[in-house]
Amino acid sequence: MKQFSLISILILFVFCNDNSKQKFVLNTTDFQKTINGKDTDLYLLKNDEIEVYITNFGGRIVSLLTPDRYGKLGDVVLGFKSIDDYLNANGPYHGALIGRVGNRIAKGKFKLNGETYILPINNNENHLHGGPEGFNNQVWDVKSFDESSITMNYFSKDGEMGYPGNLDVEVVYSLNNLNELLIHYKATTDKPTPINLTNHAFFNLAGEANGTINDHILKINADYFTPVDQTLIPIGENRSVDGTPFDFRIPKTIGRDLSQQKTDIQMGYGGGYDHNFVINKENDVGINLAAYVIDPKSGRRMDIFTEEPGIQFYGGNFMDGSDIGKYGKKFLYRESFALETQHFPDSPNQPSFPNIILLPGDVYQTKSIYKFSVAD
Repeated sequence: MKQFSLISILILFVFCNDNSKQKFVLNTTDFQKTINGKDTDLYLLKNDEIEVYITNFGGRIVSLLTPDRYGKLGDVVLGFKSIDDYLNANGPYHGALIGRVGNRIAKGKFKLNGETYILPINNNENHLHGGPEGFNNQVWDVKSFDESSITMNYFSKDGEMGYPGNLDVEVVYSLNNLNELLIHYKATTDKPTPINLTNHAFFNLAGEANGTINDHILKINADYFTPVDQTLIPIGENRSVDGTPFDFRIPKTIGRDLSQQKTDIQMGYGGGYDHNFVINKENDVGINLAAYVIDPKSGRRMDIFTEEPGIQFYGGNFMDGSDIGKYGKKFLYRESFALETQHFPDSPNQPSFPNIILLPGDVYQTKSIYKFSVAD
């Protein structure tokens, strides 16, 4: 066992179905692997109500157990049962930290200080989520760990995935007694470089692989979204959600307006929802409510607060059952969603969007909070 591993027993009982009396276990040895000379492991954050399992391979949230209205724990984050399963998955981003730049960069190119940088193409004709060897596929160094927090570091070398500058990144996951999972991101660089970090957990508040998320009730605190072209690159404007299926200012079920995919060009491009929303900010500096989601069956509620200007809502449109999760069930179409706090997609090529260039001597810092509760 490594120095910081809290888990000293071989088997972790992660989920118990009270109705069927079946138990599923995570075997910790399945998360202990050496990749490129670095060791991976599984770590547990917990309080009296919530348990969060994290691996330092990709800084991933593997499992998040939170109670329903009857106090029964359910695993609301999609994940796999081993490092090998993560390595072999068709979907590479489950639960992972994303960087150097989350979301898409058009045609894998951007200019900075007169120089053109070429990035790997890994999403049709575009660059996505830092490239094929982005932060999600790296082993992070665990600097400190206890049952309430874990601090991880990754050093991204100058030229990695085409990006300029040596980037030193620190991410802290912490769990408090308010049932808030906080993610604090921090980075410094020795050359100007773009940076846009996020986490890519897929959620189903009814539980992993427990059916559709289209009946979940969603509020997104946004008057505007950023419309895209057919390759999902923003066209450079903030468009009002008023009168569109993108209006989640008054909470509604995720599935209510999906039928407009046939008539709304933006819905057609995304195969449903796969768009960035411009968060309404009560505080220009500091944290703001971005969104909340409620599963009416279980009563589980998740509120997302962030210091970021945007949030990407993805409705599980491209899940096709080719990946099988830790409970032995397929990840199916529209049975999970992602809400990724972020700066806007393609920001290096969009001068009207909030700036994501980090300069030497400056410190990149941002925080997002995922708060779990039971709806009234």
